[in-house]
Amino acid sequence: MENNETKICYPKQHNHEITGSTRISGCCEYAHNHRFATVSGDAIPCDGSHVHEVKFTTDSCNGHHHEFCGTTGKAIDVGCGKHVHLLKGCTSYDANHKHEFIVATAIENPVCE
Repeated sequence: MENNETKICYPKQHNHEITGSTRISGCCEYAHNHRFATVSGDAIPCDGSHVHEVKFTTDSCNGHHHEFCGTTGKAIDVGCGKHVHLLKGCTSYDANHKHEFIVATAIENPVCE
């Protein structure tokens, strides 16, 4: 398999917008999810590609919220020299539960020039 990641040219310092929703947790009248929005940290070189640190706090629901701190996957080429990253994980444990999530970052500059 050819390693296209090393051929992706990207600004060394760039960020990605990230928005998403957690998976539903709880049951019956306690079933709920949370939303989140943030901007990633700058690019961190990693095995011929790069990743980004991500931190966020979810919205409040039923009097509680959750936090996350982690790292995206490597860059995924989407054409026109642009890329996205996959981010999946679990939020912090609060109100006797946590939430899983999986999202893709926004393209760091969605305009193909």
